[in-house]
Amino acid sequence: MRFHVAAGDGGPFAGRVVVTDVVAERVTAEADVDGAGWTLDVPRTWSSSLYRASFHDARPETPAPERDAEHEVWFVVRAARPAGSSAVLVSIPFPTWRAYHRAGEPDRSIYYAEQPTRAARVSLTAPGGGPPPERWEEPFLRWLHRTGRPVEYCSGFDLHDGAGLLAPYRLLVVNGHDEYWTAEMRDAVEGFVRRGGNLGVLAGNTAWWQIRLEDDGRTMVCHRDAAADPVSAVDPARSTVEWSSSPVDRPENTMTGVSFRQGAGAWGDGMDLIGGEAYTVRFADHWVFEGTGLRDGDAFARGAMGYETDAAELDWSAGVPRATGRDGTPRSFAVLATADLRHWRTYGQGGWATMGVFRLGAGTVFNAATINWGRALHDPVVDRITRNVLDRFSGVVPVPRWHTIGPAPGLRALAACEGLLFAVAGDGRTLMHREPSEQNLPWTACPPADGVPAPELRCLTAPREASHPMPLALLAVTDRDQLMYRAAVPGPAPWLPAGRAPAGTTALAMCDNSLFAVTPHDNGLHQRPAGDFNAPWRLLGPAGKATALTVLGARLHAVSPDGLLTRPPVLTETPFAPWTTPTALPPVRALTAYAGRLLAVTEDDRLISHPGR
Repeated sequence: MRFHVAAGDGGPFAGRVVVTDVVAERVTAEADVDGAGWTLDVPRTWSSSLYRASFHDARPETPAPERDAEHEVWFVVRAARPAGSSAVLVSIPFPTWRAYHRAGEPDRSIYYAEQPTRAARVSLTAPGGGPPPERWEEPFLRWLHRTGRPVEYCSGFDLHDGAGLLAPYRLLVVNGHDEYWTAEMRDAVEGFVRRGGNLGVLAGNTAWWQIRLEDDGRTMVCHRDAAADPVSAVDPARSTVEWSSSPVDRPENTMTGVSFRQGAGAWGDGMDLIGGEAYTVRFADHWVFEGTGLRDGDAFARGAMGYETDAAELDWSAGVPRATGRDGTPRSFAVLATADLRHWRTYGQGGWATMGVFRLGAGTVFNAATINWGRALHDPVVDRITRNVLDRFSGVVPVPRWHTIGPAPGLRALAACEGLLFAVAGDGRTLMHREPSEQNLPWTACPPADGVPAPELRCLTAPREASHPMPLALLAVTDRDQLMYRAAVPGPAPWLPAGRAPAGTTALAMCDNSLFAVTPHDNGLHQRPAGDFNAPWRLLGPAGKATALTVLGARLHAVSPDGLLTRPPVLTETPFAPWTTPTALPPVRALTAYAGRLLAVTEDDRLISHPGR
């Protein structure tokens, strides 16, 4: 690394440089410097870490406010062999550090946002650009070192064209305050997650502004105004405005799950509020809270809010917060915890903090949604949550393929149809429904049809799509072996006859306009055309001791004492075989599939989900 050095008055420099591993708090090099340059040859033995080179001469460093520490150069040493010592890569938000350097000084900083004298372009080779005084990132880095958890580091700028860098890792961690992202950074990170990597966002106000790098990466550009940015006329998607604003229209929560648009901010006198705020648990059965002992409604992580938080637009109509998705939050987002910070409007911006997790392609994203998460790591609950996320996302602990997505109290049968989950309650007569989301939503009873007693049901199914002459509907077998169907609506609807089922049927599925039924007394799998109510049932062969049946990917899937089994829906004697992806399956009472995923009701009354691959 080549350093250009000058005294504070622009004259020759004569003094010393001290290089420190900031994470380990260890001096790694010292040297005398005399002249306009100094070169650091980074030994291969140095750990991947965050480093600081501090230059000092005999003259007093006054004035020397921390924000203007231009005698310091901060840099990251990446691993010589990516992922050689850890599957976890921690990004240091140098773009945001640079953006805040000399904030408010005319032509020196791209901050503050609306000052007419702020710069639209800043040089990355100019002095300064280290962490701002709050040092939001530091506590998490210290925790990593204190706990002995191996990680590797990169600069946020390394994520620009960073697909190759990210590829060997299993987890990227964004920490603290990472507000400024290039399109290339987003493309690399989103592509990494969609291909099966994971993203842990222990940060707030994440990816708020789009920036560009120009002059071979030596200049950072952020006009903050599409009208002032000349690129807007020729490549509007790269205009340097908020990611959610026109003409970019790429909300950051499509990558992070949450956004500062719904979040909260407290500045000035409001900074005193930070230490008193806490999260409230909304989904205690989720794996993120494993080992914490928390219950829904408990407060935790007091002091973790920071002065900026992110949130999703929420709907509370079901009694449990769930993301509406209208603001760009993915449909798979599960709300884990919330903090009501609407009272912060007195000090800046009122809103919420929303902790959550969601799928993005083949990967998963967790977001703590607050700048200050690292400063709460002394809290055993915050410590355990962080360990759960890092261990699961990095592969340190085996990842169970099934995970809880809500309660299933006493449910005995399950089906998915027309965008809803339906279930038969423990009394065998009440039909229940809820959305098939990852959120821990309650079940709601479907009102009975007027004047028609509800039949007692043993099993339930629904086709993936309509097949003439059978409409898209719920199908069930009653305790009297009567096959019936019903409109898949949450409101009242009658059950109508659809013929007979094999005697003793306990599991039912439909695929390719054929109904399949399981009879446990003879371990038989039977078939009948779905639309011909008078057609006889054919015995196809053994049912693999199936206790529940569904269809996923045009194949029959069955739960049995031997685990999850599968077979094609052919009308010949074809035995069930173990599923191609072996997976531990807890004892379950019911099974269905929706949108490429398997869902099951466990014997301990949980609704669980599996990615179906």
